[in-house]
Amino acid sequence: MRKSFVLDTNVLLHNAEAIHSFADNEVVIPIDVIEELDQFKTENTDLGRNARAAIRALDALRDKGRLGDGVPLNEEGGTLRVVLKPGSLTQAGLTEDTPDNRILSVAYEIHQGGQKVVFVSKDINARIKSDSLGLITMDFEKQKVDFDKLYSGWREVTVSGEEIDAFYAQKGLKIDLDELMPNEFVLLRDSANEKHTALAKQGKSEGEIVPLSFAEAKPHGISARNLQQQIALELLLSDRVQLVTLVGRAGTGKTLLALAAGLHKVMRERKYEKLFVTRPIMPLGRDIGYLPGTKDEKLANWMGPIFDNLKLLLRTKAGDASVDRRIEELEEAGRLEMEALTYIRGRSIPDQFILVDEAQNLTPHELKTIISRAGEDTKMVLTGDPYQIDNPYLDSSSNGLTYTAERLKGEKIFGHITLEKSERSNLASIAAERL
Repeated sequence: MRKSFVLDTNVLLHNAEAIHSFADNEVVIPIDVIEELDQFKTENTDLGRNARAAIRALDALRDKGRLGDGVPLNEEGGTLRVVLKPGSLTQAGLTEDTPDNRILSVAYEIHQGGQKVVFVSKDINARIKSDSLGLITMDFEKQKVDFDKLYSGWREVTVSGEEIDAFYAQKGLKIDLDELMPNEFVLLRDSANEKHTALAKQGKSEGEIVPLSFAEAKPHGISARNLQQQIALELLLSDRVQLVTLVGRAGTGKTLLALAAGLHKVMRERKYEKLFVTRPIMPLGRDIGYLPGTKDEKLANWMGPIFDNLKLLLRTKAGDASVDRRIEELEEAGRLEMEALTYIRGRSIPDQFILVDEAQNLTPHELKTIISRAGEDTKMVLTGDPYQIDNPYLDSSSNGLTYTAERLKGEKIFGHITLEKSERSNLASIAAERL
């Protein structure tokens, strides 16, 4: 049975092409959605850009007929209709003095008319109200993954002790593994002695696993404290892997390891011209203008966690003042750059080690845009904690970080690891696990 999908404004702000995601069904856009898009269209943010793109897409459809009557949307028979007059929700107990309720009223009126209607929103509160009205209600699912089944980046395999001994002696082993991903790691565990293990990665030939290349590496004095951190350093230091996603809770070492590897690659190996560090300033792409001070002072405020990690890596006996000066010297020499994510759109960034911190607050579309900024000989690292998302329209399954990790698995230039153990302190570890 053909359905009518009523879209909330936040769906189009999340993905401007959402209107094309409903096959041969009817897409309904309430007039209040148009009004809300109009409020966002002047913003120099991803929300503003998506609002403008959605408005242009609707305007292009006018060539096919009157939007109020419904126009063809695709070859599958899908249509789009703009509803100019909201329905009434007073009988259902809701007032009509808010755009959200007026948008809901359109879906409710179609439902009351006997047609199968689905209300689509990324706003949890709107979905609760819609469900309470008896409407079929859903999040926009197109760019979501199953977070509980997220690709971990490694697997454990039980083998004999003799095979592990052979792996060490021959610096490799032929083993039958189903669908081992490029840059997926394998922990070999002795079936008779669980403490007898070996960590391996995919070799050059099919079915071959080999020892890690950077097992003993200590970039800027930072060494791995657990298996996942060891895998992370292997991916971060490998020139063959151009995109790395590090997912983990607070204290697992994501940002510190990425910064340590970046500084090592830039300052010691001279593999990249610059370490470029950025992070989303605020959820929904809000600018840093609300912070006090000059742009540099605003940035220093927001980049506090990055500065903390850099000071740890660049610490000297002379104290904090010397470390601050060292950071300034790196910036003046063009070896280190820190910038708000808002300001990198439109740039091409070649020959750099790029760290995008707090990437869980970005939509899949935003991360696609950022990754596309990478120029020749650039490596990009995305770090974040899907359990700490500030963007009200994203969750652990729909944010850009986990979406990227799941969608790019299997690519030869991509690597991922989910870090699980907190190494910040015993207190931080207990807080991450129990609070």
